[in-house]
Amino acid sequence: MKIYTKTGDQGITSLLGGVRVPKSDLRIDAYGTVDELNSYVGLVRDQAVNEKRSDFLKSIQDRLFTLGADLATVPGKEKVKKPDLQDEDILALEQAMDLMEAQLPALTAFILPGGHPSVSFCHLARTVCRRAERIVVELASYEQVNELVIKYLNRLSDYFFVLGRKMAAELEVEEVTWKPRTH
Repeated sequence: MKIYTKTGDQGITSLLGGVRVPKSDLRIDAYGTVDELNSYVGLVRDQAVNEKRSDFLKSIQDRLFTLGADLATVPGKEKVKKPDLQDEDILALEQAMDLMEAQLPALTAFILPGGHPSVSFCHLARTVCRRAERIVVELASYEQVNELVIKYLNRLSDYFFVLGRKMAAELEVEEVTWKPRTH
């Protein structure tokens, strides 16, 4: 099977369930942004500091494929076979955050992205996750969207914020805090 099909050469693509839509469709933007996020998660997973978290980060990538499949499915097409997102997936993120936060100092200021390239990659994942969440929320105002997709993306962006802090601590780099200018 060839990777190129030429079926999208006119700017149209198919959703799971057979409906053809423009590649500019909000649903395509939503799962395309989730795909972009998945690439950033791979970059975060590849950082040496995350070696012991590699399996958990891979499980996040697996869930993002699940989200993508959910978003790529025509609403109401229940017979389309696809993996499902579960409440336990959100709970796993919450538990991972709780474990990391228990080992971090209290947050007393806004954190600026940066301090180390690995930490910056994590902040990129966080911000792409927030963008994916915004697009999915907008999509949900027009079409049916699995509420767990929005909840998972919301929790995942929080996870990347905490992970960035944990990575900075493990890399022994100072968190860059925002110091607002006052005149």
